[in-house]
Amino acid sequence: MIYTSYFAKLNKLPPNVVPISICGKAPAWYNGLQYKKLAPKYSFFSEWKKNGDNNYYIEHFNDEVLSTLSPQTVYNELLKLSGGKDIALICYEKPTDFCHRHLVAEWLTANNIKCDEITL
Repeated sequence: MIYTSYFAKLNKLPPNVVPISICGKAPAWYNGLQYKKLAPKYSFFSEWKKNGDNNYYIEHFNDEVLSTLSPQTVYNELLKLSGGKDIALICYEKPTDFCHRHLVAEWLTANNIKCDEITL
């Protein structure tokens, strides 16, 4: 199973769930696995930080990141990274905040790969 979560809840993940960061830059203290193919590109991320336009971000994330990837390949690569264990795709924002991990979860789910926010 693939879940999503955020760094502040990392220590509450069940031991059978492997965290994998999908952000451009993980916190300095994080020494875990990373999968940068799902990270936002700096160009549109920095523009979004200035303009706060979520629709702009969504459009660019879909066009520049998700559209370049195969959901099945991403799933297989994530499973290989985790050693076949359940996965939590990790970034910074709380579940109620706008975040690219929600876009990733929607994309995976739309492609028949279930992905939900883990409840801790």
